[in-house]
Amino acid sequence: MSSFEFATASRIIFGAGKLNGLGEQTCPEFGRRVKGRAKRLLLVCGNSSDAIPRVREILSAQEIQFDEFHVHGEPTVDTASEGALLALEQGCDMVIGLGGGSVLDAGKAIAALATNRGDVFDYLEVIGKGLPLTHAPLPYIAIPTTAGTGTEVTRNAVLESPTHGVKVSLRSPLMLPGIALVDPELTYSLPPAITASSGLDALTQLIEPFVSVKANPMTDAICREGIRHAAKSLRQAYHNGTDASAREGMALASLFGGMALANAALGAVHGFAGPLGGMLHAPHGAICARLLPLVMEANLKTLELRYAGHVALDRYDEIAQIVTGDKNAFAQDGVNWVSALVRELNIPPLSAHGMTESQIPDAVEKTLNSSSYKGNPIPLSEGELREILERAM
Repeated sequence: MSSFEFATASRIIFGAGKLNGLGEQTCPEFGRRVKGRAKRLLLVCGNSSDAIPRVREILSAQEIQFDEFHVHGEPTVDTASEGALLALEQGCDMVIGLGGGSVLDAGKAIAALATNRGDVFDYLEVIGKGLPLTHAPLPYIAIPTTAGTGTEVTRNAVLESPTHGVKVSLRSPLMLPGIALVDPELTYSLPPAITASSGLDALTQLIEPFVSVKANPMTDAICREGIRHAAKSLRQAYHNGTDASAREGMALASLFGGMALANAALGAVHGFAGPLGGMLHAPHGAICARLLPLVMEANLKTLELRYAGHVALDRYDEIAQIVTGDKNAFAQDGVNWVSALVRELNIPPLSAHGMTESQIPDAVEKTLNSSSYKGNPIPLSEGELREILERAM
């Protein structure tokens, strides 16, 4: 590894209770127009987070005017376009995203499209023109309420195109949030199912960059530390959601996963997740959770059969040693550990989301064309990809 780049959010604020300082810590120094404050901001949020009324109170106490844009489910290209139009119509000069990965992605896309006009497909990867953004997005503050996607420190926003039946990214270095405010307290009330799927998504986003074709020394260090936190904390957070230490550990794992994927690459799990998310309208984390051990096993098998001596084999050994706590563990022990965790956390099969065997060929074709798949440590054949999905059913 002779060269690499690393970029993340301009400022990261981490710690229990940090949301309480939102007004003092962020808005005064981050706005642009009225006495150092935002003239008006757009609050992009979901519907169920306990943090929404708290943020409303904080903004009102600071006498900051704001409009709300609610995101329902996974964001689509229309979601992003509608939000950007609202920001323009209301004269907003800042965006806050408050929610899970879907909400934060929507907020990130809205901030970008509000200053880069034209059709959203002008900028989308794979199904669009992939043109670069030419104007800096509106200042963006990302506040996650789940511990999984790490999108508060990534440079892309995943959007679904119902017309194409796929999820793709709007991506630019300009889209890195100005502030990532990560308060583990916002995850205390998450139900076990969301804790499980989002937590396994975080683990996926630490394992895939660690073995990816673009791994580098900085992301390696982040992945090692993040995997340790996830291995130590995910089970406990699932079984006892109010465990402050476990919630903090998973918030760190999620944050580190976002930093890693933004500066290395992902792999076949996320290569599948984009197309399947669009085809099934299923939560991203649930798809990744189901596929993670199966992709790990397929990669390991292919590496041993066709790529003996590949550096990823040693990486999988190291993953096994971290998650099991056994310095003598080998790669298959890591696969077994992750498989057992998926079972313990009651991750449902893909068929529970409506997937049928007839959809497998289309999913494989779309996976081969996805940008995330290109980061996989080695290429898998169509037959190997098909077998993964068959086992995930």
